[in-house]
Amino acid sequence: AGLVAQTPEYQGADSVLTVVREAGQPAAPVLSIRDWHIRRTHIIENMQKVMGPMPGADKQVPLDVRYDGETDRGAYVEHRLTYATEAWDRTPALLLVPKNLDGKAPAVMALHQTWNEGKAIVADTNGPLPNLEYGRELAERGYVVLAPDYPGFGDYVACRKGLYEHGYVSCTMKGIWNHMRGVDLLQSLDYVDPGRIGAIGHSLGGHNTLFLAAFDDRIQVAVTSCGFNRFADYYEGDITGWSHDGYMPRIAEVYEKDPAKMPFDFPEILAALAPRAVFVNAPLGDANFAVVGVHAAVRLAQPAFTLTAATPGLVAVHPNAEHDFPT
Repeated sequence: AGLVAQTPEYQGADSVLTVVREAGQPAAPVLSIRDWHIRRTHIIENMQKVMGPMPGADKQVPLDVRYDGETDRGAYVEHRLTYATEAWDRTPALLLVPKNLDGKAPAVMALHQTWNEGKAIVADTNGPLPNLEYGRELAERGYVVLAPDYPGFGDYVACRKGLYEHGYVSCTMKGIWNHMRGVDLLQSLDYVDPGRIGAIGHSLGGHNTLFLAAFDDRIQVAVTSCGFNRFADYYEGDITGWSHDGYMPRIAEVYEKDPAKMPFDFPEILAALAPRAVFVNAPLGDANFAVVGVHAAVRLAQPAFTLTAATPGLVAVHPNAEHDFPT
C-alpha cells in the first residue's frame, strides 16, 4: 500500500469495524467486504506512519542464496545460509529440510524471540528453552522451516545500525522486509508448496509474525505466542519498550509514547489478517503482555473474521503459564 499522509486515523475501542469511505466523511460501520478492504488498507498505511514505508520494487535484488554448511539432525538436514535482502545487506538464516519428502511440502517462517543467539533458539535440539524449539519440532513433523536472524541478534548484529544509515526509520520495517524476502526464498525451493506457507513466533517473533502476515498475504497461517496486547494495556500504557532502535523510534519521536496518539493498534493488526488462520498463545501469567489486553484485542478483531467467513479464523488459548509457549 502506498503511504498516504492524510489516511484517516481511528480512535476508540470499537473502531476496528468502522470505516471512513471518503475523505472528510465521518467513520461509519463496516457493512460489506468492500468496506473492509478500505478499512484494511487504512490499517496497513497507518502502520507505515510509525514503521516507515514498505520498501519498493527497486529494493528487490536477486536472493543470491549462499550455503555455508549443513548438519544432519536425523529427521531433517539443517542448512546454514545467507540470502540477499537488498543491495547492501544479507540475512543469516537456518533452513531445516525434512528427509524423504513426498511431493511439495508446506513451509514455515520460524521467527525467534529476544535472544542473543537469535535463530539458534528455535532450531535448537537440546537447548535451554525446549518450549521454544518450534522450528525443530516443525521440521521433525515434515515442514520445511526457514529461521532467520532479526537485526541485532545471532550472526546479524551489525545490521541494527546499518539499517538506519540506509534510510529505514524502524527496525520493525527492516524485519518485515527481510522476512518477506524469506518467503520469496521458500517459494523458490522446488520442494516447497508455494501456496502453503505459514509463520510462527514467540515474543519478539510473536509480534514479528503478525507484522509479516499483515504485509504479506502469502502467509496463510499465523501462530503468535506472547507477542502482543493493546498498547494501552502494555505495562499500563507505558510503551517505552516499543520505541527503542530495535523497534519503532517514531513511537517516541512523533507519538510521544502515548497509546492514544498511535495511529494503529494490535486489534487492527489481528483483524487485518482475516480471513486467514490465526492462533494466539497468551498465557495467564505473561508479565510482558498482560492477558487482559490480549482478550480485548481478540474480542475487537473477531468481527473481521466473522465478516470474512474465516475458517477456522482467530483462535486464542490461555494456558496457566508465564511468558512461555507451553506444550
